[in-house]
Amino acid sequence: MKKTLLGTMSALAFASATTVMADGHGGTLKIGALATLEGTYTQLGEDGIRGITTALEAAGNKVGGRDVQVITISTDGSPDSALRAARKLVEQDGVDIILGPLSGSEGIALRDYSKTQPGTTFINGISGAQETTLVTPSENFFRFNTDGAQWSTGLGNYVFNEKGYETVATIGEDYSFIYTQVFGFATEYCAAGGEITERFWVPLGTKDFGSIIAALPDDVDAIYLGLGGGDAVNFLNQYQQAGGDANLIGGSIMVDGTVLNSEGSAKAALVGVPSSGMMADTWDDPRWTDFVSLYQGTFDEGDRFPSPSLFALGYYNSASAMLQCMDAIGGDLTDGHAAFRSCLSGLTLEAPNGTITLDENRQAVGSNFVLEVVEKADGSLATEVVSIVEGVNQTLGIDAESFAAIGLPGRETPVCKASY
Repeated sequence: MKKTLLGTMSALAFASATTVMADGHGGTLKIGALATLEGTYTQLGEDGIRGITTALEAAGNKVGGRDVQVITISTDGSPDSALRAARKLVEQDGVDIILGPLSGSEGIALRDYSKTQPGTTFINGISGAQETTLVTPSENFFRFNTDGAQWSTGLGNYVFNEKGYETVATIGEDYSFIYTQVFGFATEYCAAGGEITERFWVPLGTKDFGSIIAALPDDVDAIYLGLGGGDAVNFLNQYQQAGGDANLIGGSIMVDGTVLNSEGSAKAALVGVPSSGMMADTWDDPRWTDFVSLYQGTFDEGDRFPSPSLFALGYYNSASAMLQCMDAIGGDLTDGHAAFRSCLSGLTLEAPNGTITLDENRQAVGSNFVLEVVEKADGSLATEVVSIVEGVNQTLGIDAESFAAIGLPGRETPVCKASY
C-alpha cells in the first residue's frame, strides 16, 4: 500500500513504545531518525525520511527477525538542534540505532556525541562535512555516503577543460558542508589551471540576496553556487529578477531534485548547468532505475518528488546497510553491537548509485557523477550523466600527508594553487 507523507510521518513520529529485551537480541528494534523537518532544508529532510520508509517498507518493517519501530525527530540544520534530538532519542527513548543527520555541522556534533554513547550505533543520514569522519573519527559512527568534497570530484576538470571556464567566483552557505564542497571543487579546478577570484559566504536561511548579487564580479567566466533548499530557490528568483545571465556551476544540492522540482520559472536558469554528486536522475543503470521505481511505488504521486533526491538516496542507503547487517547477524546487538559494527565496517553495499565500501575511518568510498541539468520532454528538469569517476576516496586521490597539509575546509581553505 502506498504511503502519503503525512501518514508516514505520523506513523513514524508517534509509533507506540515497545519494550526491548535487555540483552539486545530480541524484541522490537528501536531506530531513531533525525532529519531537517524545519527551516531552509525542510524539503530535503522530508525526502530523507521517504528514503528510510522506502527501505523499511521493502523489508516488510522487519529485520533480523525483529519488528522495527522508528521514532522520527526534527532538526533545523544546526548542531544544537541535532544534539538535542539525539539526546532525546538515546537517553529518553532508548533507541538502538540512529539514522541521521542531514546537514554538515549536525554530523560533526553527532560524531562527538556518539563517543559518549558507546551502546548506540550511529549511521549517518546524508551529512557531508569532511571533518565528521576525517578528524578524530568515532568508532560507533558510520557514513555510507561520500562527503561534499568527494561529490565535487570531476567537476573542476570538466568546467576548466571542457567548458573553458578559466576564472570563477563562488557563493556558498557559510557552514561546514559547503566549505567541504568548495574544497573539493577548488583543489581539482585550481590544479587544472583555473583561478577562483572571489568567495562569497551567506548565512544558512538567507532571504535577501540583493547585496550579494550586486557584488558579483562580471569579469569571471562562471559563478559557482553552493546553495541548497530554500536558499537556492530564493537566490535563483532574485538573480532572475536582477537580470543575471552569467554562466553558472552548481554545487551538488543546487541541482538536486529538491530545487529542480521547486515552483516558479527561475529554476530554468539551471538548464545546461554543470554539476557533480553521488547520483544522476536519468542514469539508466538497473540499480538506479529499480530504486526509482521502488521509491515511486512507496508513495502517492502527490506526496513525493518525481524521482528520489540525493537525500532520499542517502537515507535509503544508510537504512539498507543497517538492514543488511541486522539480517546477517540475526538481529543480535549483544556485546556492545560488536557483530553489527563489524558487519557495517566490512560491508560492500551494492547501492542504487553504485558500489560503496568503508575506509578505516568508516567513511564511504564510492562513485561520483559529473552532471548537467537537462530539460526533459515533459518540461521538467533533471540531471544527466556526463561521466562517472569510480572509487573516489576521502583524500581525493591525493596522498594522505599532502592532503593533510592543505588544511581543513574553511572560508579561504584551500588556497587556490596549481599543485597540492
